[in-house]
Amino acid sequence: MNSKEIAIKVENISKLYRIGLKEDMHDSFAGAVFDFIKRPLKNYRKYRSLYNFGDIDPAQDQDAHNNFSDIIWALKEVSFDVKRGEVLGIIGGNGAGKSTLLKILCRITDPTSGRSEIRGRVSSLLEVGTGFHPELTGRENIYLNGTILGMTKKEMDRKFDEIVDFSGVEKFIDTPAKRYSSGMKVRLAFSVAAHLEPEILIIDEVLAVGDAEFQKKCFGKMENVASEGRTILFVSHNMTAVSALCPNTILLRDGSINFQGQTTEAIRRYLSVLQDVPNKPIAQRADRQGNEAVRILDLWLENGDGRRLTQIGCSEKGSFMLSYRANQSHGSLCFIIAVYNENNFRVLRFDSDINPISQGRWPSAGIVSCTLCSPFALCPGQYRVDVAVFAFSVLADNVVNAMMFDVTESDFFGTGKLHKVWPMFLVANKWGIEQSWTQDQL
Repeated sequence: MNSKEIAIKVENISKLYRIGLKEDMHDSFAGAVFDFIKRPLKNYRKYRSLYNFGDIDPAQDQDAHNNFSDIIWALKEVSFDVKRGEVLGIIGGNGAGKSTLLKILCRITDPTSGRSEIRGRVSSLLEVGTGFHPELTGRENIYLNGTILGMTKKEMDRKFDEIVDFSGVEKFIDTPAKRYSSGMKVRLAFSVAAHLEPEILIIDEVLAVGDAEFQKKCFGKMENVASEGRTILFVSHNMTAVSALCPNTILLRDGSINFQGQTTEAIRRYLSVLQDVPNKPIAQRADRQGNEAVRILDLWLENGDGRRLTQIGCSEKGSFMLSYRANQSHGSLCFIIAVYNENNFRVLRFDSDINPISQGRWPSAGIVSCTLCSPFALCPGQYRVDVAVFAFSVLADNVVNAMMFDVTESDFFGTGKLHKVWPMFLVANKWGIEQSWTQDQL
């Protein structure tokens, strides 16, 4: 490939993180006082060790995480090229290395080894409110971002109205960004990133924060940006969006490239991995996210008699049950259960905040039930379930692919007949006729 055709070049990038060490405990007052005196020097050595990898050679020891208990490989020898004007998708499970890779490309963090080269002006949207100063107004932040990208005030004036109109926050454009909701920040941040004519646009999963109507606008805008010959890196868990926008996709797994090529094949491989339920119980799973203020211990499906189920008929009712443990009782917990079909399309979501449980404080441990008030109404097939819990609106625990279950054929309509062609959902319905029509009326 001609080097002039390359917009992004990544060569053997690896990224190591060293986990913080556990604090020493003292069994005597004298030991605690002596440790306090030594604390400044001890802290300096401790935090220096977090960023010192002199004892590891990334190029020779790619299994260092097996030999060093305090080492995590976020990325391992990742290499790829992105042509100018290419729209490339990046997919993978939680902890696969997607966000770390984008942060390296955007120069937010440095790789432990390897190098990346960006040829063109980059606009990125990696987190909610990326690049926004909380004390500045929306208007001031737009001009600040434009200045950082090297645009003149005249160029910014020309683009300003278009940016504000697309974002839909014109009523709050002179309000400090710290007053914005997460949805408002995403709308304005995406509008700025997409309209300031970047040569390379890098988008992480943050678009999931916006509502469905705004997501549709965003995908339409990205299609326009791509049609103008600009380069896009798009990270998402929305396989429909990735397949519609990206001809080619990289699949990351455990920090390495598992597959790079046509998007349909990348998605197929990704979904096949998702359908492999880990053998470990949820309580022992390490592949989770959150601050662990609350930890989900188990998740299961049961019928009205309290019997655990691995399959359920489409005409049956059931309950999702989960057990949890918290470090203390909580005044605000929100549990979320999301059900996905075999194409990774989210077909059901249950949110305890939307249908709240009547109680003051949540106990430090308990079993939560989410009972369906109507039949399952899903077509026969295999489904997977993700579960998460938020404490005071902060993610405490999130387990992807926490369980699998099957929906089987059953007499949903009570007629003794089954569907010949199964839809995605089943809805109770009643047919009727109001009058007879003559041939002349037809």
